[in-house]
Amino acid sequence: MAYESMSLCLSHSPGLARDREENYGHEFRAGLRRVRDAVAAWKPSLVVFFGSDHRRAFRDVLPSVSVVLSAEGLGDLNSPTGPYDVPAEVAADLAARLIAEDFDIAITRHIALDHGFGQTTADVLGALDAVPLIPVFINCATPPLIRPARAIALGAAIGRILSERDERVLYIGSGGLSHNPPTLALTDKGLSEEERRAISQQYREAAKDDIRPEWDEAFLRNLGRADTTWAEELTHDDLAPAGVGVHEIRTWLAAYAAAGKPMTKVAYEPVREWITGMGIAISHPELVSAENPSSPQGSQS
Repeated sequence: MAYESMSLCLSHSPGLARDREENYGHEFRAGLRRVRDAVAAWKPSLVVFFGSDHRRAFRDVLPSVSVVLSAEGLGDLNSPTGPYDVPAEVAADLAARLIAEDFDIAITRHIALDHGFGQTTADVLGALDAVPLIPVFINCATPPLIRPARAIALGAAIGRILSERDERVLYIGSGGLSHNPPTLALTDKGLSEEERRAISQQYREAAKDDIRPEWDEAFLRNLGRADTTWAEELTHDDLAPAGVGVHEIRTWLAAYAAAGKPMTKVAYEPVREWITGMGIAISHPELVSAENPSSPQGSQS
């Protein structure tokens, strides 16, 4: 097997998991079904998942970037539990190679990852342990945050290192797009689940007005460019109008650079009930079939 790569980026939201009757987000759900089928047909042998955290897993010690050697699902907000199938030796070698290239990253020996990893993993792959998967945590919630250019460099380095392996590697980035979740916007400290619920309930209605579709659509169009200069030039001020949640696009940028291919929008929908601009993009659009209106609704994590 020669090295092959594909990148897939998509939003996550607790609202998606809560909406068990599937009342909202129909365009996003249709796109999710299509990319899930595309991934199943492509049959990756390894997944590198660039994900964020919502001050649950990483609280007292907060690395900018960490390669995870062993993980399980935290189970927050209806996200799945159980072990990930992390190839520890491959992950450790990747971390060592990145450090040798002057990336100052951490190694996490074991951690329970929240829905920033678990929801998308289950929705795309079917289960946390369906495919060998290396979680790469990128801090997107608590300043200081790495520059978007550094996320591009990180992804490119990982793609270059893994291109030496006979693997079919799927690079996933999960987070964003525009949203301003009150639990991140109003405080920079870790919260108990009770505190989170109280803040969310009080400010959730206002957060529905913080989606920025124009910003999201422009970002999705830019992912279609082979040259990553536009992303390397992004600043904190460029991201700020789309809310604190948009900082998760660092995971998208890393996955985009890792495969080194332009990406195509599969779906975009501003879902007010989920307080998030929900988008999906993939680097291999030819694998994504047209939506079949008679197909069943996607499963929830």
